[in-house]
Amino acid sequence: MIKKVGNTEILPRHRATCHCGKVVLEITLPNGIENPSRCDCSMCRRKGAIVGSVDLNGIRIVEGVESLKLYQFNTNTAKHYFCATCGIYTHHQRRSNPMEYGFNIGCLEDVNPFDLGEVVTNDGVNHPSDERTS
Repeated sequence: MIKKVGNTEILPRHRATCHCGKVVLEITLPNGIENPSRCDCSMCRRKGAIVGSVDLNGIRIVEGVESLKLYQFNTNTAKHYFCATCGIYTHHQRRSNPMEYGFNIGCLEDVNPFDLGEVVTNDGVNHPSDERTS
């Protein structure tokens, strides 16, 4: 099923690439782009990406696994992946749900993330995993 958002067609399966093209992903989106969001944590504030969500089996690395670099910080739970050549963030395994990947919607070929309309900003500064009980 093809969904249309603005002038953008959201296919059940999309190709996603970093800027230089060394990293190529196949992203399965059976329900279209679900829960597009931004986050205001120290990392996401700086990268500024609009992110979608998929189950762990929803992303397949087609090319460039050797070009992906892993970055972790704070609790080292989330795994953020970037192209070592062009520096583009492609995806990450979530801290809030380690059974999901967040992916950079801007990496989807033929998809303009600005066609998605209003995008929610999550409070990553006050992440639920950081809450302490007294």
